[in-house]
Parts: sequence; C-alpha cells; structure tokens
Amino acid sequence: MHLPPLGTGWIEVICGPMFSGKTEELIRRLRRAQIARQNVLVFKPAVDSRYDKEKIVSHSSLELDSVVVSKAGDILAKAGRNVHVVGIDEVQFFGPGVVDVCKKLARRGVRVVVAGLDQDYLGRPFGPVPELLAEAEYIDKTLAICVKCGNPANRSQRKRRSSKRVLIGASDSYEARCRRCHRPGPR
Repeated sequence: MHLPPLGTGWIEVICGPMFSGKTEELIRRLRRAQIARQNVLVFKPAVDSRYDKEKIVSHSSLELDSVVVSKAGDILAKAGRNVHVVGIDEVQFFGPGVVDVCKKLARRGVRVVVAGLDQDYLGRPFGPVPELLAEAEYIDKTLAICVKCGNPANRSQRKRRSSKRVLIGASDSYEARCRRCHRPGPR
C-alpha cells in the first residue's frame, strides 16, 4: 500500500508482457476509485478493438467502460477539470505525446494510472513506456507465466510472421515467455 501524495497528482505505471494482468490491475484500481466516489475517466486507443470497441477488457474478461481516442492530445481535451482519476490502457500505442499529457494531468492534481507493454516482441523498450517509468511516482511490473517452462515471464513472444512493430492480437498472435525461452521474432 502506497501513501498517496497530498495536494498534487501523480502517475502510476503498470507494465509487463502480454498476459501478465496489466489491464486487470488497471481495472481493479479504477473500480476502487469509483467505489470511493471519485470521478474516473478511462481511455483506450482506437487501434485496440480486440475484445470490445468501447470498453477496456482484460484477457480474463473483466471490463470497464472507456472513451476511445485516436491520439494522446484527445485525452487532455476530454479530461475536464472535475476528473480525479484518469486511466489509460495500452499506453504504448499513444506515442511520445502521452508522456506530456500524463505530466499535465498530474500537475493539475489528477491521479493518472496507465497500463502498457514495456517491451515489444523483440524485447526492446516499447514506445513511451520507458519515459513514463522515469516520470512515475509508482511503478508495478507484472509478470506472466512462461508457456514453455513455467518460469516467470517478462517477454511477449510473437507467434505470427510480421515485420511490423505493432501487430494487434491476443493469444492468436502472442504468448508469454521467460528470458531463456524468448526468441526474438515470430516462431
């Protein structure tokens, strides 16, 4: 349990590989804020329509209504002055502009909770997440279970061939792997 800062906003980052429970943890935190009667606004990138076009949905089928946006600037435009908590799922898809958006919201006194992949399928730092990690007051790295050996998994193994860095998918396209079992590229 963290003591929240007083009189200011802050940034929380939940990161890790595919299937590690990032969205599930994001939903848990946001639901607790709703129970506390805080005004919560949740965002997801338009590019992610895997399970639902309007909601953030975990692989375990937990879901929460969200606002779908195409770019990071839309988050700032839609988060009014009466918002206490902003949640952002799949933050890696918003690009570098999301870092400034999160910083501006936190300066406004908003609790900002983001979830996203910290590494791409090659094991390289992914999008704005490394910079968000540097800016965050609180960081949680979730681990999955390696499907090959059962060790803690911190990588996302791509199963389909594609040279694109971004390939939207779920278990049809990715599986969790540990450092030893991860093979950069599709297998």
